[in-house]
Amino acid sequence: MTDRAPQPVDRQLPTEESRDLLALVREIAQREIRPKAAEEEDSGRFPREVFTLLSEASLLGLPYPGEFGGGEQPYEVYLQVLEELAAARLTVGLGVSVHSLACHGLAGYGTKEQQSAHLPAMLGGGLLGAYCLSEPAAGSDAASLTTKAVRDGDDWIITGTKAWITHGGVADFYTVLARTGAEGPKGITAFLVPGDVEGLTAAVPEKKMGMKGSPTAQLHFDGVRVPDARRIGEEGQGFSIALAALDAGRLGIAACAIGVAQAALDEALTYALDRKQFGHPIADFQGLRFMLADMATKIEAGRALYLAAARLRDAGKPFSRQAAMAKLFCTDAAMAVTTDAVQVLGGYGYTADFPVERLMREAKVLQIVEGTNQIQRMVIARHLAGPETR
Repeated sequence: MTDRAPQPVDRQLPTEESRDLLALVREIAQREIRPKAAEEEDSGRFPREVFTLLSEASLLGLPYPGEFGGGEQPYEVYLQVLEELAAARLTVGLGVSVHSLACHGLAGYGTKEQQSAHLPAMLGGGLLGAYCLSEPAAGSDAASLTTKAVRDGDDWIITGTKAWITHGGVADFYTVLARTGAEGPKGITAFLVPGDVEGLTAAVPEKKMGMKGSPTAQLHFDGVRVPDARRIGEEGQGFSIALAALDAGRLGIAACAIGVAQAALDEALTYALDRKQFGHPIADFQGLRFMLADMATKIEAGRALYLAAARLRDAGKPFSRQAAMAKLFCTDAAMAVTTDAVQVLGGYGYTADFPVERLMREAKVLQIVEGTNQIQRMVIARHLAGPETR
């Protein structure tokens, strides 16, 4: 093999602590995650032990307060951790992002009593979370959800079905959005539901084209009883809580997308430097050199975009438009880069002997989850031109 293999990403990190943190993440990724990724994705095995390890290493609560077991890291650092994890295996990177999303409601809107009671275990106690917003008939139009929560004394009774739930059936807790009032966004409330509560069951996981190691399943709530002490925020506040979580979650998806794209570029570059045709490495041919240059440029641009949005969030400034832009651009870039990586490897790229075909299949889902890229364009346009008048 060539000695010109790709080098680790040269990251601009704010502190020595964050540099040490990224070094730890790269070590875990190289030792515990990457070597098993292809085999376990092919067999559909969920790596729960990896999430346990990440929890023990204090990597599941990075952007949350230290008083509850979080890492108190700025979002610009947390997202680069996600990127490194996703580059090793998207099931892990996206899984950490989803877990963080599931913690967002309680961390941002819960009472001090709720946070003290639940957050330490959620952030660093080995638990794994999931986020329950979408339903079979309420995807992009999430405000039309029909799962109901009806008051019964000091409890709520939840009935309905949630769909497309990452970690469905394996999570220890679920942040659930349910209808407690009239139709529309103002009638929705958020709840923290234990994974082992009576009446909660998971369907058989979906059979997906990629991310086969990450279970995605419907969840059925058949009279699930949840105490009012597990209600997050006020009644009717759930949809605004959900939107705030999705803004942050979209940055997580953007970072994961750049991780997948970087992994694909690294594979393509290594192959192009090593593979010889007509007596020369194929990286010497201008057509391929230009492809590699375009791939690298898309990745650098995407990384800069998601980090700029993260820094706005860290500064307490509005970042919703930038989050939508980052999610849109980074996931489209990942699809383009992974497709080009398959092309660079030629026939080998189309085989499971090399990871680029898996990366291409995984990139596709990132254009769909946490708001399709068509929805991101609508969000961006509304920030620019205001709501639609039709």
